[in-house]
Amino acid sequence: MAFISDVKRDRDFYKGLAELLKVLKGIAISQFYAFEGKVHPFEKFSRVVEEFLGSIDLKDISHPFITPSSNLLGVIAITSDAGLLGGLNMQVINKAFIELSKQKGRLIVVGERGRIYVRERGINCVYMEGIKEDYVGEQAVALQSYILKEVIKGSIGKVKIIYPKAYSLAVQRVEIETLLPCGHLKEGNKQIDIYGFVWESYIEQVVEYLIYLWIVKRIYEILMMSRLAEFAARFMHLEDCTHKIEELDEKLKYKYFRLRHELTDRSMRELFAARMIFERKAQK
Repeated sequence: MAFISDVKRDRDFYKGLAELLKVLKGIAISQFYAFEGKVHPFEKFSRVVEEFLGSIDLKDISHPFITPSSNLLGVIAITSDAGLLGGLNMQVINKAFIELSKQKGRLIVVGERGRIYVRERGINCVYMEGIKEDYVGEQAVALQSYILKEVIKGSIGKVKIIYPKAYSLAVQRVEIETLLPCGHLKEGNKQIDIYGFVWESYIEQVVEYLIYLWIVKRIYEILMMSRLAEFAARFMHLEDCTHKIEELDEKLKYKYFRLRHELTDRSMRELFAARMIFERKAQK
């Protein structure tokens, strides 16, 4: 049987927890907007590189960055080492598994929690350290160097990256993007005749270097967006927990007042019964 004191203690506990969640949500919001100001896509650089590559008939260039030399797929899954993210990491890993179920390949996981999920499935993966805010540039270079080396060796051909992206504080989605081959870049209206120029370097080397820069730039942007999505996902998870606590408190409030009513009713019955007994004894 529940006691009214126990219910009151539970209500006090959940009220305190709700206040704590309120503070944590405030921190998550502050972190989101503070970090959002640090996420600056290199739009001008991207436009220039993509317009140049789009103006070249890439079909005439023989390079593994353009035409894969392997049928194996490389899937990069960007997960977070932070807590209170709900199922965001699991969504990323599940999408990675779906991609690898379509085409045989290799899984590269960024983040310790992602590696744990993969190991639980009994699947091998290449592991890289989770996103560290102060070393995002170095991590982007390390990841880029690894995948480009594997592509040049022919260990993998096509490369896809799966990551969480925050469109706003309340909306996050898991995105899939193809990094290599770069033949998917939109062709421009004007095609450059690569044989009509005197190139200081071979055209393949020029294209390779531009793709080298474009890939590291894009990975850096994705890591930054993934970090931003962490704060947004944490806020939404805390918001969901707050709603659940409010629902529990509503049930406890109903239970508390029901017990109080029962206690008051029982007390009145006991008083009435005692009075009746007293009156009967007085009549005797």
